[in-house]
Amino acid sequence: MEGIKTLILILTPMFIGFALPQRKNFTELAERLLNYLVFLILIVIGIELGLVEDLSSKVGSIALYLGSLMVLTIGFGLLGLAAFDKFAPPNQTTKSTNSTNHVSIHGSLVQVACLAVGFVIAKWLPESALPPDGTITALLMALLFLVGISLKGSGVSLKQALLNKRGLAISAVFMVSTLVSGVVFALIFSEVSLAQGLALASGWGWYSLSGTVMTEAYGAVWGSVALLNDLGREVVALLFIPYVMRRSSSAAIGLGGVTSLDFTLPTLTQAGGTQIIPLVISFGFITNVLSPILMVFFSSFG
Repeated sequence: MEGIKTLILILTPMFIGFALPQRKNFTELAERLLNYLVFLILIVIGIELGLVEDLSSKVGSIALYLGSLMVLTIGFGLLGLAAFDKFAPPNQTTKSTNSTNHVSIHGSLVQVACLAVGFVIAKWLPESALPPDGTITALLMALLFLVGISLKGSGVSLKQALLNKRGLAISAVFMVSTLVSGVVFALIFSEVSLAQGLALASGWGWYSLSGTVMTEAYGAVWGSVALLNDLGREVVALLFIPYVMRRSSSAAIGLGGVTSLDFTLPTLTQAGGTQIIPLVISFGFITNVLSPILMVFFSSFG
């Protein structure tokens, strides 16, 4: 029952934001605030990480968890979607619109910098000035409220996304494949519960959300593992989408996870051509809606 209450408490703001009337100025403001809020969340997570006692002794474990989780979540997703394309080939072949691919990881570096700033702040900030209990939850609710407004402003409804049968199929294969990777992760590490493994695998590149949810549920160490894992997916997607697209368009779309709707969309369009845009939008919308639901749901079970 407590898990259901948590799920409702956290996700209600997103649905409220999505239900609000769409206004261009309101949507633009929400998207600007969303960017600033992401930076604030990363700083708070950095502060939480900086307060972890004897962190230096945990660095090796964090690196092991992070490396394993990245390999499993990205690898299982790629394999599942590549197999899907083999047994259900797309009707159209993808064609690159430009042979050159400009990759920029500036945004990712800024996000890591915010995490580092928070970590440094924690070392000299007096205890009385530390973020109060419940700060992470409040920021998460605000984040999802703004995300709901942003999704509504994208002009794509849940009905439209679900009407794209192939986009729905790609989303389903991606979801199952990555959740299986979460099960494998839990089997490899005995200290990780099945629910935790599934929660960690449900981030799908949404680093600000996964870092916040995992910090709230499992502490700053696991929050950092989740954040860096999903931030790493974003970087990997930017670097390798053009190469993956040549072999499997579905795998290329899934490589970026939730970022396919925004951050990696230009790279996907450049590598696969405009004909894949409907699939990308459908996949991105569905994963953006389901990722927070699954993360909060699984993490509520401990």
